[in-house]
Amino acid sequence: MIDNNLKWCREELDMTQEELGYIFGVSRKTVSGWETANNPIPLKKLVKLCNTYDFSADYAVGFTRRNNKYGTQIKIDKKEIGLRIKKVRKKMNLSQAKFAEKIGISQTTYSHYETGLYLITTISAYYICKTYNISMDYILGRINNIYRNK
Repeated sequence: MIDNNLKWCREELDMTQEELGYIFGVSRKTVSGWETANNPIPLKKLVKLCNTYDFSADYAVGFTRRNNKYGTQIKIDKKEIGLRIKKVRKKMNLSQAKFAEKIGISQTTYSHYETGLYLITTISAYYICKTYNISMDYILGRINNIYRNK
């Protein structure tokens, strides 16, 4: 289970779960699942939320209680995200196997994320960031500062 500020984000927008669900093409129940962290928000939906309403990814996923408005859009690029997580892994001086084990995924899955073959899931990105105190905005390419601002 992950902590998040998705409910706070929605309430800051003065929207109901139904209204936000309509914007994202999902049901109220799906939005409720995201807010309670019963189901992680898909990365593309998280990015859309951050881009549309100027939320930092670190704020949306609950790493900070203060929203840093960067004024720049996140552009999902699997290869760039892969390079960034590889940089984190190298900085920690870990093999792919050890890095993957620490975040609870297989080495094969991690390797596909690192090479940009697959888009990383929100939950895997969250655990990388949580485990190593890395900024989600960094992983997504919005900022160049690797560590989270506290």
